[in-house]
Amino acid sequence: MKSTPKDDVIEKKLADQVSWLISLRWIAVLGVTGTVFTVTQFFNIPVEVWPLYGVTAFLAIYNGLFAWVMPFLRNRQLHSAIRVLANLQIFLDLTCLAFLIHFSGGVENPFYFYFIFHIIIAGILLSRRETFVLATYAVMIFLLIVLGEQYGLLPHHRLPGVFAVSLHENFTYVVGVSFVFVSALYIAAYLTTSISDRLHERERSLTRANELLGEKDKIKSEYVLRVTHDLKEDLAAIHTCIEPVQKGLAGRLNEEQTNLLSRAKERSKQLIVYVNALLEITRLKLTKKAEMNSFSVMELIQEISDSIGPMARHEHKLFEVQVDPKVSLMKGVRVYVQEALLNILKNSLKYTPEKGTITLRVQMEWPWLRMKIIDTGIGIPADELPKIATEFYRATNAKALYKKGTGLGLSIAKKIVEMHRGTIDIESKVGAGTCITLAIPLTL
Repeated sequence: MKSTPKDDVIEKKLADQVSWLISLRWIAVLGVTGTVFTVTQFFNIPVEVWPLYGVTAFLAIYNGLFAWVMPFLRNRQLHSAIRVLANLQIFLDLTCLAFLIHFSGGVENPFYFYFIFHIIIAGILLSRRETFVLATYAVMIFLLIVLGEQYGLLPHHRLPGVFAVSLHENFTYVVGVSFVFVSALYIAAYLTTSISDRLHERERSLTRANELLGEKDKIKSEYVLRVTHDLKEDLAAIHTCIEPVQKGLAGRLNEEQTNLLSRAKERSKQLIVYVNALLEITRLKLTKKAEMNSFSVMELIQEISDSIGPMARHEHKLFEVQVDPKVSLMKGVRVYVQEALLNILKNSLKYTPEKGTITLRVQMEWPWLRMKIIDTGIGIPADELPKIATEFYRATNAKALYKKGTGLGLSIAKKIVEMHRGTIDIESKVGAGTCITLAIPLTL
């Protein structure tokens, strides 16, 4: 039967839980070793030291083997093998626990209730059938110990000084303990698997709901992509027709006509900018995989400097570039990284007053490339910082300064950075400027 994406999610979760169980077992190894050492050295309770240490050593050996093989199974997504490994681990744990109980007092040792903890773990990790099979195995080996010791089939390793009499010979006590143990074990198995099944079913429902939302978002994005693409073509055609008319190639225009055409041309230009941004953010949403290649960071920064520098000088602003000489190559989509930087730099240029400064600082902090855009602009209100990279969102002071704007520049940059498995951090203070840091791993 073919597995579904929802089942794959649960199987991946099982792999995480099995790895957690392996880590937890190392604590058990240390705990048993420490307990045996403490009771013999500080409480002078004579126990079968070497058999107990031997069982603990066996526990450590097979846990080491599990720790060694688990990454191999995870990397190859061998989910069925991981499930078998989970069953085998708990089976061996129950067996080791049975030997530990047998060599340290049998039914007189209250630690036999640790069987229940293992069944609870099984109920979390495994199916109901697998859990009840393991619970039955635990019942069998427990009864084998207590009844075998009572009838003399197994030697009883008494704990002198703990109990005045040997409780393993008391039939009423053994029956009572066995009844409580068996009932508690099966109740724990039933309750744990019931809760676990409900949680798994809820997880499946949430996964399916998330998949449906993703499909709807994809359909919406594809629709927006088609519509904006058509709009772009029509707007470009309108913009192209306005220019020759405005220049008088279709006949002489009076002042009022020229003014109206200028306004129409400006509006169409703004719409083209908006549609291009909308196209880009939609394309980024639909891009699941992008071809990553190595490119020169120095050359990229030089191109950006050649583009932004003249614009800054024209607006009487200072544009500075500071590049760490250790910066060489990075892996990514060059055109997207360039677009992310240009979007942020153009925003900084737009919202920095005359004689202000915009600085592009590039630093290599292995394995990260950090690109900081620092300006002395109007800044962003503190309560609006968490929303500033949201699509179409513009800060209140930015809207007051310029009514026109797409609110997409920073969200596009964020999408590009996330595509490269990087992070974006924004620090700002109203009236004191903004610092935006793009951190992108040098190797993906």
